[in-house]
Amino acid sequence: MRVSMVQMNSADDKSRNLDVAEELTRNVVAVEQPDLVILPEYFAFLGEGRDAIHANGEVFPDGPTYQRFSALAKELGVTLHLGTMVEKAGNGHYNATLVFGPDGSEIAKYRKIHLFDIDVPGGMSYRESDTISRGEQVVTYKVGDATVGCAICYDIRFPELFRALRDKGADVIVLPAAFTLMTGKDHWEVLARARAIETQTYLVAVGQTGAHAGGKKWCWGHSMVIDPWGHMVAQCSDGEGTATAVIDLARVEAVRVDVPLASHHVL
Repeated sequence: MRVSMVQMNSADDKSRNLDVAEELTRNVVAVEQPDLVILPEYFAFLGEGRDAIHANGEVFPDGPTYQRFSALAKELGVTLHLGTMVEKAGNGHYNATLVFGPDGSEIAKYRKIHLFDIDVPGGMSYRESDTISRGEQVVTYKVGDATVGCAICYDIRFPELFRALRDKGADVIVLPAAFTLMTGKDHWEVLARARAIETQTYLVAVGQTGAHAGGKKWCWGHSMVIDPWGHMVAQCSDGEGTATAVIDLARVEAVRVDVPLASHHVL
């Protein structure tokens, strides 16, 4: 199974973001012929202000972004893990991942469970819960013989979610993110490797990169694939771009046989 990551520098120009996402997806599919392509968190719009964020959300499945990328997945014949975007549903707005199968049908939707409410060293505050409602469901889907689990950004700090995904049969866990530069430089790789080792899965962490909001916010980037033993097997360069890795399900099985963690849990 081949997995391609699409690293972006999304901003408040939704049209530009969608064009870049489509172009990078088309390019990496043409060159790498992956089975699964993954975009980052808030790939469609990464701006400031509750009103702007809500205004750029969409109702599924009728929204234009939903329809555009469903059609793209079908045209390219790939499974497309659509990072995240804002889903309007009733009175709520969710930070939601969509996954389209090679026929363009929706095969999974995950709403972010852990919302990022934090004061970052240096004075910047983030209050995702002021804008976004909390999800509740643990979600997996299939790509061929592989079971893929869904997580988003701040979820990476909560290993209980990753264990739940492992218990649902995940061989691969995908984490689109817009991880801050301040925390990312110290925690991003450490957390990704820890979650992969604990769950004995491939962890595919796909990030936003560079400056946002006129330079007031920065994302760490460093999109990466970590194998079940904790080794990095692929990473994006700085800036917008792509990287591809091969997911070896036999490697997952071998690691789980060597260290049978799933049968050793006590708590």
